[in-house]
Order: sequence, then C-alpha cells, then structure tokens
Amino acid sequence: MRNKILIVDDVEINRELLEEILKDEYEILQAENGKQALQVLEKFHDDIAVMLLDLIMPEMDGLTLLEEMNQKPWSNQIAVVIISSENTVQTEARCFELGVSDFVHRPFNNRLVRKRVRNVATLFQYQQELEQKVEKQTETLRKQYKLLQLQAEQLKQSKANVIDILGNVVECRNLESGEHIKRVKGYTRILGERLMEDYPEYGLTKEKMEIIVSASALHDIGKIAVPDAILLKPGKLTQEEFEYMKSHTTRGCEILNNIKNVWDKEYGTVSYEICRHHHERYDGKGYPDGLKGEEIPVSAQIVSIADVYDALVNERVYKSAFSKEKAFQMIVTGECGIFSPKLLECFWNVRKDFENLADAAEA
Repeated sequence: MRNKILIVDDVEINRELLEEILKDEYEILQAENGKQALQVLEKFHDDIAVMLLDLIMPEMDGLTLLEEMNQKPWSNQIAVVIISSENTVQTEARCFELGVSDFVHRPFNNRLVRKRVRNVATLFQYQQELEQKVEKQTETLRKQYKLLQLQAEQLKQSKANVIDILGNVVECRNLESGEHIKRVKGYTRILGERLMEDYPEYGLTKEKMEIIVSASALHDIGKIAVPDAILLKPGKLTQEEFEYMKSHTTRGCEILNNIKNVWDKEYGTVSYEICRHHHERYDGKGYPDGLKGEEIPVSAQIVSIADVYDALVNERVYKSAFSKEKAFQMIVTGECGIFSPKLLECFWNVRKDFENLADAAEA
C-alpha cells in the first residue's frame, strides 16, 4: 500500500503547512527543488502515492522535473498534484500533457487539500488495479471465445462480468465505485419495462431488455480516455474541455470495436448504440451525431433518461445533488434536453419507482 506523500516546494513554510494538513493520513517526504525531488523519487517511488509539486523552484523547476519523470519506468505509478500559483492556460495545458492529475491553488484549504489528495491517491490505485484486471480479462476472453460458444450459460455470465468490470473502471476513476452503474441499471430496467408494456411497437422483449440493462453499464466507458484533470474537475469545464469530455461517446465506441469479438452481435450492437447515442436529444440538439426523434436507438433513449436522473439526484465533483422533485421537473420540462414524449409519459408513470430506487441507494 502506497502511504507516502512527497511535497516539493522551495518555500519551507508551504511544505510545513501541507505536512501539517496531511501528516495524520500519510508519511510525509519533502524536497525543496526538482533535483532533490528526483533523488527522493528514485529511492521511494514504490511507496509514494501522490507528489504535491510547485512549479517555480531553483536548480530544477516543476515542469523540468515532470519531463524527467516521464523518462522513468515508474512515472505512471505516481499521481501529481500541482500546488503552484502559476496557473496560466498555457502552463496548465503543459502540465496536463505531462500527466498531472489535479491542481490545488493557494491559499490552501485544509479540508479541500485532504480530500483532493485522498481522491487522487485512491483513484490512481483503483485505476491501475482495475485497468490491469480488464486487460487480463479481455485477453483471456478473446482466447477462450471458441470454448465459451459451447457453454452458453457461462458465456452469458462472462459477458455480464466483462461489462461490469469495464464500467467499474470508469466509475472508480470518477469516484463512484460502481454505484452509479448499479443505479443506472435499475432505472433502465424500470423505464424500459414500462415502455415495453405501454408501447409494443418498439419491439422490446424481456430478452432484449436484459441486454439493454446489462449494456447500460458501458454507457460511459469512453471516459477511460478522458484525463483526470477534466473528468474530476470540480468547477465548470472550459469549452475546449467540454468538447474533449463529449468525445467520450465516440472514444467509447472505439474501445468497444476493439473488443467486439468478446460478445455476440446483439450485445455488441446494443452496447455500441448506448455508448454512442446516450447524449443525443429528441430535438436533434444532442451529440455526437445530432440524431433526431426516432433516429435515436430506443436503447440509448432509455439509458439517457436513467443516466440524467441519477446524475441529477446524486452529488458530483462539479455540483451538489438536486432533490428528486427538482430532478423530475428538470427532465420533464426539458431543462436537461428534450426527450421522447413516449419516454416522458413512461417516466411520469414510474416516477415513484425511480424515487424508491434512489431512496434505497441512499440508505
């Protein structure tokens, strides 16, 4: 378990202040410039969870240290949080390019520093562990595909496991630990079964709904490719950052295309539809393709409402949770984009079921 924090700052009082904030949870190491920090990193890189790094320092500044670190085989094992007051757009962009996870600006807020460092450390650990598991599991499933075809029940379970693992990779990076996926699955099932009952023209069956519910776990798989600094940014995204965030829909499809042989065609099709189109809107003002009306696959329409509702009623790094009443009104009045009238009618009818599921998740 990595339990050390390296604080790199040429101002002693800054180092001591940060040590005082973090010493109850971590063993603290200090360095007063990049050259000294590199020596500490060479010795303790297997134990350091997070490095808090100033940018403007004598002998070797922060950016030079990051460039030096990127030449080391252990560089991707240590999360970096910038603590410098140097925060121009150009500087922050360069920091992101060099693998920085987050920024903490002075004056330091004790609670915010502890929470940011804890989140970054936990996220980094989960990200590495789960991505390794996903890589191993995906490779194993490719090799065993022929055998799994002969074992239909085992194949079904394996597909569900792969989907959940892939989904959990994203949620752990997003500090959700898989709970968002579970809730979205629940809302998707509630809304989809009502749509199946009220509007048979969509051709939904119990078997198709099971696939949609399972595949809903992959709706945000493309966020694996979104940098932490954007994914976990506590404030409003810039236009450039928002455009990058929106690309998680198409990036997710690229990931799914690379592992399409893991599951059968129907699973692959539904997963792709949900991943690419769950941010489309009925009036054509969504993304990435601007689909309109029933051009949007019904699977994506169902998951879209489920995803939006869960995002509204739960806290995120960039917002507080809305009440269930407010969330309901925001969806039906179009504040979150325009949805299908048929889906909204079903949403009205299952409102209580949604609220019960949200209550159970809070318990």
